Amino acid sequence: MASVSLNRKRAKLKQVLGIRARLALLAVILVTPLMIERIRSLEDTRARQIAQAAAEFTIVARHSADAQREVISSVETILKSEAFIRASAGGITKSCDVLRASLPSSLPWIRTLLIAGQDGRIQCATNNMYVGLDLSDRPYFQQAQETGRFVLSDFIMSRPVPSPTVMAVYPVSAFSGVADAVVLATVNLDWMSKVMNNLGGRAGITAVLVDSAGTVLAAPADQHSAVGRPLDHMPLMSAIADKALRSDQDEGSLSFLAADGSRRAVSYIRIAGTNARLIASIDEDKVSAAVSRDIRTAYLQLAFVLMFVLLGALIAAEKLVIKPIEMLADMAKRLGEGDLSARAARNRLPAEFVPLARAFNAMAAQLSQRERELIASNDRLTVMASIDMLSGLANRRGFQSRLDFEWMRAQQYGSELALLMIDVDHFKLFNDTYGHLEGDSCLTRLGESLSGIAADTMGFAARYGGEEFCLLLPNTDVTRAVEIGEQVRSAVLRLCLPHITSHHMIVTVSIGVAATKPNETLRPGDLIEAADAALYAAKHRGRNNVVEHGVQAIETSAAGMMMVASA
Repeated sequence: MASVSLNRKRAKLKQVLGIRARLALLAVILVTPLMIERIRSLEDTRARQIAQAAAEFTIVARHSADAQREVISSVETILKSEAFIRASAGGITKSCDVLRASLPSSLPWIRTLLIAGQDGRIQCATNNMYVGLDLSDRPYFQQAQETGRFVLSDFIMSRPVPSPTVMAVYPVSAFSGVADAVVLATVNLDWMSKVMNNLGGRAGITAVLVDSAGTVLAAPADQHSAVGRPLDHMPLMSAIADKALRSDQDEGSLSFLAADGSRRAVSYIRIAGTNARLIASIDEDKVSAAVSRDIRTAYLQLAFVLMFVLLGALIAAEKLVIKPIEMLADMAKRLGEGDLSARAARNRLPAEFVPLARAFNAMAAQLSQRERELIASNDRLTVMASIDMLSGLANRRGFQSRLDFEWMRAQQYGSELALLMIDVDHFKLFNDTYGHLEGDSCLTRLGESLSGIAADTMGFAARYGGEEFCLLLPNTDVTRAVEIGEQVRSAVLRLCLPHITSHHMIVTVSIGVAATKPNETLRPGDLIEAADAALYAAKHRGRNNVVEHGVQAIETSAAGMMMVASA
């Protein structure tokens, strides 16, 4: 049982690993590396594109940071000029007059210039609504007095008119060495955002300028809604807000996996002389969206190509291999079943199978030829088995076959059938006197004569055995049969074959004649028995004569039929 189960498993495995599966596997092996190489190339292209976009954007971000630095530097320069004037003038009136006249129109990002006393109150301003405003509680004011250096505030809301702004502060003490007034400027955040417009309008890229607290000071036009919002409230920035703001480095970059699963790269640059930082974030998925689509398309193409190749391999296997094999197998089966006309149509086969088809057709032709030769040989053997080679007449088997045929035909058409049984008189003595060779020659001469008479009378002559011959006469009544019997007897006499042991001195024959009309109550053997009985009677009447015998069927209790002889 285990052996049978193993053989079945092997058969199933062979079926699974058949020629169709092998061709399909070969097609996959040939196509898959090409498609995988294309996908790998697209992946490399995506990586290069992301790296190139990050590098380009870093350069643009640096240029924007430099522009922001120039804006703040220009504000610092104006404030230093005003501080120097205040320290040199020594009086508030003159310095205020100079202040009102010194606001340059070429610096639109400076909204208002102010001078505050040591107590923090605004003494004069280019916009009178700020005069008298107390700034002593503002951190940027306190920091400027404590450090004696330029200070840029974090994001604040202006008091007189609630609007977002940044305050730039420079102490006069930096020139006079005495704690005195400070010069201030309100910075227009809209102008700072305009400077960043070259960072906007790009899919997957976010850029903002933030203060030390992480509040957005400026952003490109397409991201302007972020101004004034904390950095950690922005989905794209929250993950890196703390690290970017707490870093001691002037610039740096990092990458991370966002909450939505996308890869992001972030660069940050400190604005020189301030705590403000320009932060740029790149969504790698959006930047590489086009290449990603190409990669997805490549995967779909791979699946499609694989399906197409598999289908093509199966169709090719079916058409180029399986069908020809099945066709040749069918031809071989037909040939095995005896249909020797089976031939493979070479015009319907692939070129590779044509030699096989040609060899198959040649084999079929040879088999057909051999079958014809075998049939001919069988026919010859059949004839030889039915012919007596000595006399040239049919032998006993051939005679019996012809008798059965003629009996059925006579019974079918209601005609008569006659039989002559012919025996050579004293043939044993002839052999003893002349030898067997002369005996065979005698039988041959008798056969030739009998064959000629059979041809003339439409009869069938045969050598029944030994020196006994017979002549079957279809459509012949007993009278005509007796006449033909006399022709045979006379023909033998005319041969004048010497026979010194016979009182006639030549070879003679005795002939028994029987005729009947075949019916259901008689059989072919009855005709033979009647002719034999007549031959026996001819022998007893002195030989060299013809005796007839009638055949009648009489119902009796002891036998089915009996023969009645009439001389």
